[in-house]
Amino acid sequence: MNELLLGLADDELVLGWRDSEWTGIAPLLEEDVAFSSIAQNEIGHARAVYELLTDDADALAFDRAPAEYRCAPLVELRLLDWAHAIARRWLYEAADRVRIEALMQDADPRVAGLAVKIDREEAYHRMHAEMWHERLRDEPRFHDAVAELWPYALGVLPPEQRGELAARTGLDEVEPVERGSHTDELEPLWEEMTMVRRSAPAGAQW
Repeated sequence: MNELLLGLADDELVLGWRDSEWTGIAPLLEEDVAFSSIAQNEIGHARAVYELLTDDADALAFDRAPAEYRCAPLVELRLLDWAHAIARRWLYEAADRVRIEALMQDADPRVAGLAVKIDREEAYHRMHAEMWHERLRDEPRFHDAVAELWPYALGVLPPEQRGELAARTGLDEVEPVERGSHTDELEPLWEEMTMVRRSAPAGAQW
């Protein structure tokens, strides 16, 4: 269970940083605000999950080497094309919903309670993703982006949950890009995420 929760927390942390990269450059002013808000929520969820695992969430979040992170490759990708960014958001939200719904049934009341709270907040993320999915679903660039990222999305979930994700998205199961390996894009992001912590580890807070 700890590995599963650590993967969830690392996904939320890294995706929060990736989402924040759209602040100031999104195609619409409203999307600057939306992606900034979603990024803050994701990082807040990461902190809440880290706090289930340790008494020092900051240390767990920032004092590990890149190879020690359990995030899925999907969240590591630096996607500076709007079609790909929205494709990832839609696929990630679908995968995350399957995962969170399973955790809501967990025997540990702390885990189940936090999953319920996260699910309430994620409802707005899903609405945002579905809105853009409806707008772009017939666009070839978006269709291609979904196809490219779909193997990564499957890798967010353990094997037993992937069929549910395929059913919800209407996509066929393919060979997944598994959690446990990292893209070349994680280390530069880690350098940015941990810069302040590494410069003043005793006093830095997030």
